[in-house]
Amino acid sequence: MKKNVTQAKIVEDESVIVNKPNGTGLSRIFKATQCSFRGFVAAWQHESAFRQELLMTLVLLPFSFVIASSTLHLLVLIGTLLFVLFAEIINSAIEAIADAVTLENNILIGRAKDMGSSGVFIALTLLTLVWLEGIWRFFS
Repeated sequence: MKKNVTQAKIVEDESVIVNKPNGTGLSRIFKATQCSFRGFVAAWQHESAFRQELLMTLVLLPFSFVIASSTLHLLVLIGTLLFVLFAEIINSAIEAIADAVTLENNILIGRAKDMGSSGVFIALTLLTLVWLEGIWRFFS
């Protein structure tokens, strides 16, 4: 008997997932794009690290065209800039959800926040290595 109740819940949950309020087709893509832009605005308004990293991206982006030795190299340089922004957005989303759950000290929430921060650190490390190599290659 209990098994049927669980299966019914699964079917209900799947119907909720299928009937998303954002619609289907091109209207869903348009609404998803609107959500993405709201996310960028929220990151800019509420996250100083995102603002700093976006400004860093805007400063370094023109230099990537100067120091790149090939089209692929240019794509890698730009990719590392975008990867840092991606990591920061994900980290900020984790922090926002965690803070919405509780502002009290919680070991699991602290771990999640630390892991998000580690993701940003990895992205920044990759950016540093790729850009140092690019600068070295440019001046060699």
